[in-house]
Amino acid sequence: MQATFFVVGDWADKYPESVKALHDAGHEVMNHSNTHAHYPQLSVEEIVADLNACNDKIEAITGVRPTLVRLPYGDYDDNAIRAVRSIGMEPIQWDVDSLDWKEIPAEEIVQRVTGKVQPGSIVLFHNAALHTPEALPSILETLIQEGYTFVPISQLILDGEYNTDYTIDHTGRQCPA
Repeated sequence: MQATFFVVGDWADKYPESVKALHDAGHEVMNHSNTHAHYPQLSVEEIVADLNACNDKIEAITGVRPTLVRLPYGDYDDNAIRAVRSIGMEPIQWDVDSLDWKEIPAEEIVQRVTGKVQPGSIVLFHNAALHTPEALPSILETLIQEGYTFVPISQLILDGEYNTDYTIDHTGRQCPA
């Protein structure tokens, strides 16, 4: 099972071995900004510089330049989207927030995710969340039993048959185009 991990450039600086391990395990490593700034407060030039700085770090570690970005805080406006797309990247949003960053109990994370997932959902988790490792086995088992499969985001929106059939709507949900 493969997933997409969006990493901040500052985190890649601190943990390059983790970034490499994610890539080597077959996961996608994509951009979550270099400094976790609020993009609507930045100019196009500042956003592009921030994205490229993070892309450079990830590419130096993995050999692959990111094509997707999860904007910090899910905070975006037309200017931010224009900046992202001006360098050939696509912004990604999510429709199911695990709220794992709030350190809620694992059982609550499981209920939130399994109760809200629908076909085409993109689920948000955080790499340093306290109870996510405990919650994931139950989430995965439940969703597999319900017939869901898990793929990296680029497989849904950039590659193969899904490229023309699916898009991400303004709520962050993957849906038919």
